[in-house]
Amino acid sequence: MGFANELFEGVGKAFIFQRLRPKLKSYLSKAGIAEVPYFLIGSFFWISIIPVAYLFIYYIWEKILEKSSSPIIQFFLAVIAWSIVHLGILAAIAIAAYVYLDLKIFNRTKKMEEVLPDFLRLVSENLKGGMPFERSLWSAIKPEFGILGQEVRLAAKKVMTGTDVDEAIIEFTSKYDSPMLRRSFDLILEGMKGGGKIADVIDRVIDTIEETRELKAEMSATNLSYMIFVVVIVVVVAPGLFTLSFQFLTILQGLGERISSSGAQQAGAGMPINFGSVSVEPEKFKEFSRYALMVISVFASMIISLISKGSIKGGVKFIPLMFLGSQFVYAVAMKIGTSVFAGFFA
Repeated sequence: MGFANELFEGVGKAFIFQRLRPKLKSYLSKAGIAEVPYFLIGSFFWISIIPVAYLFIYYIWEKILEKSSSPIIQFFLAVIAWSIVHLGILAAIAIAAYVYLDLKIFNRTKKMEEVLPDFLRLVSENLKGGMPFERSLWSAIKPEFGILGQEVRLAAKKVMTGTDVDEAIIEFTSKYDSPMLRRSFDLILEGMKGGGKIADVIDRVIDTIEETRELKAEMSATNLSYMIFVVVIVVVVAPGLFTLSFQFLTILQGLGERISSSGAQQAGAGMPINFGSVSVEPEKFKEFSRYALMVISVFASMIISLISKGSIKGGVKFIPLMFLGSQFVYAVAMKIGTSVFAGFFA
């Protein structure tokens, strides 16, 4: 086990350059990961060899043999092909991991924003009770505040080790891409520097956050009709149009075959009439329709997310629902359309 750990971690560290490790660690900390998982990175490298070997044995090697009969050239082509395919698979894994982590950071940020007013309200009550700001902040840490409580606790530990309160809070707020979090604590820190009543400043910040939430809720309610329109287009209209297009293609193909056969008979009688066949295959069109619906579902989910949440990242959860809904309606519409138009050329 010790040798395996060293082998996996060694490969993982080899892929992460020394100058990139602090940035990666900082990025992973936003997702709640304290240390860089070199063992997991090395595991991805060794596991990715399996699909590379499969592609190489069953697809790439045959093409290399067709390209050249020289063993030396075959060797170099094999090395180049293996490297390209392996790097491509590792790049796909890295992109998937980045998307996952980015969404996790986004969800963590949203959870902190949701409990921020309650946390600040508790801080304000502690200040009104006579506590100093630092103690009011640390005393407001409760388990129900989740990620926000963890981050504030981490900032408290930095203050205990000699870091200024301002510096610790600024480091915490700049860690996440949250204008609400950053502006709220910036206003509180400016109020501290100005010598005013911090509790009153915090109360005004809470009121502003709640007003902003109400405005966002009103905007989402106002744009609900647009969201419903997009959903209907993707889930109902698009599959229906693709179904009608497929039936039209089938009818046109059958009509062309009948006219061509009739034209051949007339050509034998001295009337040279001939019609070309339809070049689009119905099965290919069905495959294209399914891929097109998948692409439409992705972009429609992004549009809905922008309308409702103000960010594309929040629309990832809509993609499976939109995709499955459009595919289900398309399958049902195809069955109905096929049964309706089945006897058209009977």
